[in-house]
Amino acid sequence: MSQTPANASGPAEITRDEVAHLANLARIDLSDAELDHLAPQLSVILDSVRSISAVAGDDVPATSHPMPLTNVLRADVVTPSLTAEQALAMAPESENQRFSVPKILGDEQ
Repeated sequence: MSQTPANASGPAEITRDEVAHLANLARIDLSDAELDHLAPQLSVILDSVRSISAVAGDDVPATSHPMPLTNVLRADVVTPSLTAEQALAMAPESENQRFSVPKILGDEQ
């Protein structure tokens, strides 16, 4: 790609050959018509990124989200849990400290 400084005033041009090279690196098979169509579009994208980069000064920190994100999960605190006897107390059936449920599969395993 053309090496244009971020503060240059001219448009960031990306050539058809550069698009073909990038497509080759990305293992994307593009036709001649697609290469001709994409080159100007990618130049517009590069111009847009450059204009945004010019506005953001050194005092503006890079960010991935405009609003600060906070974790909404509760703290992971160990609390007492039920004993096996308490958990099984209301079960219709239990066996060897486990819930006993009807068999739903046959012997084919």
